[in-house]
Amino acid sequence: MKTVCTAWTPAKEWNFFSISTRNLIFNTEGRSVWKKDSHFSPVSETQMFLYDTFPKDFLWGVGTGAFQVEGSWRKDGKGFSIWDHFTRSELRDSAGTSSDSYTLLDKDLSALQFLGVTFYQFSISWSRLFPTGVVAAPNEKGLQYYNTLIDSLLYRNIAPVVTLYHWDLPLMLQEKFGGWKNESVIDIFNDYATFCFQTFGDRVKYWITIHNPYLVAWHGYGTGIHAPGERGKIRTVYSVGHNLIKAHAKVWHTYKERFEPYQKGMISIVLGSHWIEPNKLEDELDISKCQKSMERVLGWFAKPIHGDGDYPEGLKNEFLFLPHFTEDEKDYIKGTADFFAFSFGPSNFKPPNTLPKMGQNLSLNLREVLNWIKLEYNSPRILIAENGWFTDSHVKTDDTTAIYMMKNFINKVLQAIKYDNIDVFGYTAWSLLDGFEWQHAYNIRRGLFYVDFKSKKKERIPKSSALYYKQIIQENGFFPKDSTPNLQAQFSCDFSWGITESVLKAESAASSPQFCDSSLYLWNVTGDGLLHKVEGVKLKTRPAQCTDFVSIKKQLDLLEKTKVTHYRFALDWSLILPNGDLSVVNRQVLRYYRCVISEALKLNIQSMVTLYYPTHTYLGLPGPLLQTGGWLNLSTAYAFQEYAALCFRELGDLVKLWITINEPNQLSNVYKRSSNDTYRAAHNLLLAHAMAWRTYDKRFRPSQYGKVSLSLHSDWAEPANPFSESHSKAANRFLHFEIGWFANPIFKTGDYPATMREYITFKNRKGLSYTSLPSFTSEEKQLVKGAADFYALNHFTTRFVIDEPQNRSQYEFDCDIQFLQDITCLSSPSRLAVVPWGMRKVLSWIKKTYGDIDIYITANGIDDPSLDNDELRNYYLGKYLQEVLKAYYIDKVKIKGYYAFKLTEEKSKPRFGFFTSDSKEKPSVRFYNSLISNNGFPADYSVCGPSSHEKQCSFCLFISQKKPLIFFACCLFSTLSLLLAIIFFHKRKRRKHFKAKSIKCICLSF
Repeated sequence: MKTVCTAWTPAKEWNFFSISTRNLIFNTEGRSVWKKDSHFSPVSETQMFLYDTFPKDFLWGVGTGAFQVEGSWRKDGKGFSIWDHFTRSELRDSAGTSSDSYTLLDKDLSALQFLGVTFYQFSISWSRLFPTGVVAAPNEKGLQYYNTLIDSLLYRNIAPVVTLYHWDLPLMLQEKFGGWKNESVIDIFNDYATFCFQTFGDRVKYWITIHNPYLVAWHGYGTGIHAPGERGKIRTVYSVGHNLIKAHAKVWHTYKERFEPYQKGMISIVLGSHWIEPNKLEDELDISKCQKSMERVLGWFAKPIHGDGDYPEGLKNEFLFLPHFTEDEKDYIKGTADFFAFSFGPSNFKPPNTLPKMGQNLSLNLREVLNWIKLEYNSPRILIAENGWFTDSHVKTDDTTAIYMMKNFINKVLQAIKYDNIDVFGYTAWSLLDGFEWQHAYNIRRGLFYVDFKSKKKERIPKSSALYYKQIIQENGFFPKDSTPNLQAQFSCDFSWGITESVLKAESAASSPQFCDSSLYLWNVTGDGLLHKVEGVKLKTRPAQCTDFVSIKKQLDLLEKTKVTHYRFALDWSLILPNGDLSVVNRQVLRYYRCVISEALKLNIQSMVTLYYPTHTYLGLPGPLLQTGGWLNLSTAYAFQEYAALCFRELGDLVKLWITINEPNQLSNVYKRSSNDTYRAAHNLLLAHAMAWRTYDKRFRPSQYGKVSLSLHSDWAEPANPFSESHSKAANRFLHFEIGWFANPIFKTGDYPATMREYITFKNRKGLSYTSLPSFTSEEKQLVKGAADFYALNHFTTRFVIDEPQNRSQYEFDCDIQFLQDITCLSSPSRLAVVPWGMRKVLSWIKKTYGDIDIYITANGIDDPSLDNDELRNYYLGKYLQEVLKAYYIDKVKIKGYYAFKLTEEKSKPRFGFFTSDSKEKPSVRFYNSLISNNGFPADYSVCGPSSHEKQCSFCLFISQKKPLIFFACCLFSTLSLLLAIIFFHKRKRRKHFKAKSIKCICLSF
């Protein structure tokens, strides 16, 4: 037998210290994994996605099972296995040629080289070497195949990791002995293993005896969904498990005694499991059930092998018929593994009704199950011997879901290594190729490489997951998407620091009318606790004042605590103009809003006023306008123009920043009967805004000097699959459909984006949609284009976009996209992903697309469930404002202001507020205070001169507060000056008159 010699030595790559565990005492400490601190921070660094690298000697691999990928089930003298028989008799299907690795070895090797893996974990088909299962003269063709495979791997510096048994028991052993039910198979298996050690052991330094014996016993002899398909009694299942443990131990001892001294290899068994979480973390009974569930699956095999040589006590107490190990057998079995080889994948979770869930919740938290293994089995060295997920059979190379599952799993391993000191030394992605997936046959796919099973060539085409895994291997971990370090800098000295509130519900009458009522009252005269009017007595009163509104006082108290310079709130159109026109104007409501603005100015807080703030639950239109079709009727746009003009006239002397409409690009949630309705409503909203802007520009700007725009919902879109061109196009398409829909007509061309029109036309031609995007007349284009003084955006998160063709005539389907939730992202209860770099990207995109325009971030925030310690909000504010600062300083985006969302939270809604619904201050208020006081993230010195700025602001505040007094003083000074001038004039006149009289008298005397 010829071997390939190279300078590379596998033993060096796989060398690690082997600690004898055969005489250690094992404690059941795993249950402590579920005992978590109920006050644990949601933004703890140890719980979030970790950007870091694995140890330098970490091993990256990929695996396959022989029956799944080899094919050629009757070729070159191969014998029948139990799975060959089972697929034809029970599944009514055939593994057939599958990926045909037996004849297409070169293509497998090319795939391995493409990935850049350190090792390849594959299994030997027992019946390909020995058709009957009994060791005799081996099948030469089969022997040649495995020799060639091993030598080819070594030639490419890829270490072979060889599994002796991956479920494909020779059929004759099943028919003659009953398979693993019969102890006789233990010795036959040992003979087969011995041959493999003798034949391949000089080149194989890493052996696996059996792959996931739990599934062999439970599904092969219990549920019957695996070969040999027996649906036996529970007693048979545990008898099979008992024999599998003894078979493994025998092979381990054989290797240790006869081969390890000169082959220097290592050997273990792959154990698989699920993971489970208690319904209530503080409930000891639930935790006990979780522990019991893990012992039933993983502990069944792990405790005898990695523990004390015996089954878990709970298992023995529950199943009195459980086979017993003698004391000698316990001593023989315990410690028969050089490391803990662990499988964590879909086979351990499916079908879920076969798992001992004990009423608790299944979980995919790989980090926690690794912690459980560490605590239960005295911190063993761990190889992740199988990990990955699956996709549906129709998925070819765009396996986006598999990328995120891989990202999550591998990062959990990294966290376990870095934070929990768990000794994981290697990772096996499963699997290299699409193949036959056991009871699922070809209905799912698990490969990193796509294989068309019906084709003759069966090319190995890398999927997105292969590209992603290759990237992880090259980087040996994870690098952040944005590697720009945090800045120590400040915003401009005139930067607007604001806070946003939605619609302010105005009081129709003053809450404190006591100074306006001229009557005198006596309280509790008759002991009834009521006020009694004193007849015939009238008191002096004063005119109504803004401070009579109690709600305004509360608002001002909250605003003063935030230390903001600007306050954004919305008016209620339906309250101001209940009929939708100027026939009835509610002057009391207008007075209320004016009071809010003027009283805020006394605190040196300027208002940004939003005229119209619709939501998906409250459209906010006056009733008569709703009855005539709302925004589907162009007359509503003219009504809005009248309403806007009224507000500009009544409030404009106090307001310098106006928002006409908040998030008109989100009204598809309301006008969703068809896409034509959505686009018609949007068209009229655009015209309404433009007419309002033109009205202000011509009639009010010359005297009021304000600025007007509209706020657009502007979340960033990122391709969910960075390796898919279609996803990149979908993300760009989303930005044009979501933002460009309104921004292009206003800030660019006066018309909708060409991308949007062309894509809708394309879908119409294909018969996939019957949408008709409205057209602007030349006059409307002139009206709309340039109708904004700045860009105002509401930004909350980043959306991960998938290209997903749709066949319906609705706005949400016209774009042909779906959103993917990145499970590795920190998220809020409302599933808003915290992706700070998305803020910088959208700001830069706006600048690049619409030019160097002024930008106000008019809403940015997150819902935080905590009422007394909103750490998530603090984290969000700090991270997002850092990205705003980077956009401002590095990308030179002209950002003029930032408004946090929002002032107070509403009952029974996501908790976005800095204050509770009963006005209780949250810790985030103090954090936002510090950001405002520092004007960003300064170094040791401040660029702005706060003292001069404060003096200027104090002077402005004095002027604002003392206008009447200053006017009176000016009048008094003018009057006094005039009076003194008159007195002075008269005195001079009298003096001249006296002088003239005296001269006359002197002349007469002569």
